[in-house]
Amino acid sequence: MKVTFLGTGTSQGIPFIGCQCSVCTSIDKKDNRLRSSVWVETPEASIIIDSGPDFRYQMLRAKVRKIDAIIFTHGHKDHIAGLDDIRPYNFHDNKPIEVYATEETQQALRREYQYIFSNITYPGIPQISLNTINASDTFTVKGLDIQPISVLHYKMEVLGFRIGNFSYITDANYIAPKELLKVKGSEAFVVNALRHEPHISHYTLKEAIEVAKTAEVKETYFTHISHQLGLHADVESRLPDGMHLSYDGLTLHL
Repeated sequence: MKVTFLGTGTSQGIPFIGCQCSVCTSIDKKDNRLRSSVWVETPEASIIIDSGPDFRYQMLRAKVRKIDAIIFTHGHKDHIAGLDDIRPYNFHDNKPIEVYATEETQQALRREYQYIFSNITYPGIPQISLNTINASDTFTVKGLDIQPISVLHYKMEVLGFRIGNFSYITDANYIAPKELLKVKGSEAFVVNALRHEPHISHYTLKEAIEVAKTAEVKETYFTHISHQLGLHADVESRLPDGMHLSYDGLTLHL
């Protein structure tokens, strides 16, 4: 299984518009971060987790030629805003894209994309096939068993996912012990680490490190990063063994 980090930034990305801090003006490409998303590939499947505002450019940059499914963690704008750009995949494959989301996230999709779900159809609108998922039930996409992981993003339930030895959690500030057990033993664990200062709905880097230690995984990669965390090279050099800052374009082979 191959995992490509399509975006590793927080909701406003890096550079942050109008900011002149050392991160936003850095010439290190690893300090440029699109909104968080990953691409999971096997010989049988091509799966995207979240299609945020940068989706079109992410697909072009990573040369994603085929999508079997998009899986949504939750319905916030920075995770769903690019769904309209699936249309070329509809055209090339001549079929709807399978979309997996909770009932709550589906409500957000219906609000954002009323024209997709309208009874009045016309040529060229995105074609999707909705599949309902929930935190307690494993589901299968193209032969891949996917186990949801329920986490809290302040008071909102967000889903992470374990696919084989890969676990992915974004937009979390609390993971119940029974849910973190689903991560245990992963070869690669991705979890959000927004900044150093406390935040109402995201882990700080320190908190994310403690979560990773508790999870008992081989390697941890932090994502959903803001410019407030600091320069990639500086932060990376101070991380514990087995822990890394992810960056756009990073690939893992599991």
